[in-house]
Amino acid sequence: MKLKTIYICQNCEQESPKWTGKCPGCNAWNSFVEDVINIGKSDISSTPRNIKTSKPESLGDVDRNTRNTGEKTLSGIKEFDRVVGDGILDGSLVLLSGEPGIGKSTLTLQLAGKMAKKKRTLIVSGEESVHQIASRAKRLNIKEANLSVINEFNLETALETIRKEKAEFVIIDSIQVISSLNLPGTAGTISQVRYCTEQIMETAKKYNIPIMIIGHVTKDGNLAGPKVLEHLVDTVIQLEGDRFQQFRILRASKNRFGCCSEVGIFEMTEKGMEEVKNPSEQFLEGRKKNVIGSNITVAIEGTRPFLVEVQALVSTSPFGYPKRTANGFDLNRLQILLAVLQKYAKLNLQNQDVFINVVGGIKLNEPAADLAVITAVASSFLKKALSFDSVTFGEVGLTGEIRKISHSEKRTKEAKKLGFTKIICPENFKEINEVLEKLGN
Repeated sequence: MKLKTIYICQNCEQESPKWTGKCPGCNAWNSFVEDVINIGKSDISSTPRNIKTSKPESLGDVDRNTRNTGEKTLSGIKEFDRVVGDGILDGSLVLLSGEPGIGKSTLTLQLAGKMAKKKRTLIVSGEESVHQIASRAKRLNIKEANLSVINEFNLETALETIRKEKAEFVIIDSIQVISSLNLPGTAGTISQVRYCTEQIMETAKKYNIPIMIIGHVTKDGNLAGPKVLEHLVDTVIQLEGDRFQQFRILRASKNRFGCCSEVGIFEMTEKGMEEVKNPSEQFLEGRKKNVIGSNITVAIEGTRPFLVEVQALVSTSPFGYPKRTANGFDLNRLQILLAVLQKYAKLNLQNQDVFINVVGGIKLNEPAADLAVITAVASSFLKKALSFDSVTFGEVGLTGEIRKISHSEKRTKEAKKLGFTKIICPENFKEINEVLEKLGN
């Protein structure tokens, strides 16, 4: 066997014989990492061999055979079960990622405590000692006898422990610190992450054990490691939110056993992650009356509508070039909406600084928030407060028209349930000028 050192881009997996600062494939900077490949002669002989064939099974027979039918287990955390598809399926491999300090370890420890009431649960931690995990478990009041913890970095030892202990649910924290003795290189390299994930997946499928692995993210918020990591696992979920805010959103970007549009809402407290059963009331808590630049919109996350407050501050710029800042809203989209306001609503914002904030650390990515942002900016600029019982949602086009959006009836129903009677939406208004005339009156 002859080994050769190459460099592989962590973003697009392009190979290079030497390290370069910028990837020619995806233009990413400092993305090349060292890897080792085998360039020796193949051990596959040209002599014909007796190849065994696999017997295909009819899907109807598989459904009737309970032995081959996977079962889902409810974790006891409803917001988590909603995201993964109404429970954790036996033999599934779930990947959880998120920024440092967002609450991944806290959420998985709470999940392990709930699952330990139903199954023998094992936590394989390479980042924390057993005493550190025990200290957190004590703070979270987790005292399950079926919950075991080991501190291990070696893949082979961890997998053998899983088989020997006959674990029925496993959490591995994290895949970037696990390494195998069968491959050269340190933990976290592309080859190590890929090989370790493949071996963990084989164990999950062979012994029908649901396994959750935690993955790191890069500074851009993308999942660290090779792209094949996301293809190997069955479900990819991300824990999002501002770590300086109390709310967290659990979102699935891939799910072979359920819908990818569902989200779970959590609140970070001293007792850990607590489920938010009514997000709208939580996001509107502390809202004041007759405040200029404040508006309410109805966002749709998955199939759930919830109300969010959008705040705008418009002030005269002391410099020649006005500043635009958005927290929880796309800055490029804000620039477009301000141009629409200037051209069709005749609001002179050329010398005005504009600041947008979505309360609660929520990110509004859908176009339905356009009308709420525009009306909040106009309210701050005109110094006129919107009605306290009004809700605004709708997409704004480049010609100043208000376009229809999806789930309009569901948004309206959620707003009326919380006492909002004045609905500013595409069904009631067709042009942005109509909305601003109402605001001016």
